[in-house]
Formats: sequence, structure tokens, C-alpha cells
Amino acid sequence: MEALISPELGFIVIFLAALFLFGEFLVRAKGLFGIIGCLLFVYYFAYHLTNQTSTYVVGLLIVGLILIIIDGKLLVNGSVAALGLLLMIISCALPAPTFFYGTLVSIAFIIGVSCSFFFLKYMPRRIYWSKLLLKDQLSTEKGYNSINESYQFLVGKEGIATTSFRPVGTIKIEGQLYSAVTNGVWIESESKIKVISVDGTKILIEKI
Repeated sequence: MEALISPELGFIVIFLAALFLFGEFLVRAKGLFGIIGCLLFVYYFAYHLTNQTSTYVVGLLIVGLILIIIDGKLLVNGSVAALGLLLMIISCALPAPTFFYGTLVSIAFIIGVSCSFFFLKYMPRRIYWSKLLLKDQLSTEKGYNSINESYQFLVGKEGIATTSFRPVGTIKIEGQLYSAVTNGVWIESESKIKVISVDGTKILIEKI
């Protein structure tokens, strides 16, 4: 435990903690990355926290994590997630014994989060990450139709949900893939769906 008196060791611990914790958000690691990341955060905070600082610092960390999850699951625009990241960085820096130590672990957190994106190259990504990037919905190379006003012909047609909807996802109708939304209703992948309306390029569906 005394090893964490060194800013360099603190840097490594926070880097790895952020790397694995956010890697868990991005790819399907069966919880292993999440466990490793959480244990490393516990190791760091167990050394640095005091009775006076523990409550609000841990609170900042938890609130930041919740905001990131909310953004990934519901909002999918990154604004709330950015605030969550900021709160988590602050929570790591506050208990540091010196300004230099705090700055170093803040940088380590940012680098760890950035490096976690490399997991996307080698492991299957989570559905809500695909939804955030919108690559699967908008890639013409994979057979998706480009955004245009011809979607009106889809009204009333039936198809299959190729991803889960929370509430955004992808549907297949007559061999073509389209990005669509629901009225806030969760729809499982492979469910039969029907297009109920089209507003410009917004395709609204319901489960059959």
C-alpha cells in the first residue's frame, strides 16, 4: 500500500483503472475489465482517502460514473458523459497529497480513458457504443441506405430489428438496413417490427 506514496505509481494505478473500467463500457469483457478497474480504484482511494474527504470524493466518483452510464444508455450525445468524466477526474485528483500528484493522476485518467478505445479493435463492442458512433446505421459499405426523403415508402412495411432499441437501433426491410427509433419503447433484437410513420429521415417503428 505504501507504494502509492510515489506519484509515478499513482499514475500507473489510475491509468490502468481508467483503462479497464472504461474498456468494460466499450466492449463485451464479461465483467472482467470492470472488476479489475474497480479494484484498482479501491486500491488507490483506500490509500489516499481520509475520514474527512472520503464521503464527498467517493460520491463524486459514483455520480460521475452514473452520468456516463445514463448518457450511454439513454441520451447518447456525450454531453452528460463529459460532465461525468470531469467529476471522476476531480475525484481522483482531490485526495492526492500534492498538486503535482493530483495533476499526474488526472492526466493518467484521461490517457487511460483514451487508450480504452483500442479495445474496440480487438473485442466485440457493446450495442450502445455502436449506437453512439452510428457507424452500423450509416455505413453504405455495409448495405445501409443513404439519408434521403424516399423513406416515405416504408410507412406500413414490416421488417426485423437487427439490433436492440433503447430507443435507437437498426431495422432490415426487404434486404435493406435503416436507422430507426421507437416511442421510447425497448425492442429486442430479431423482433418483428412495423414502420408507423416517417418524418424526413426519422423512421418511427413499433413492435408487431
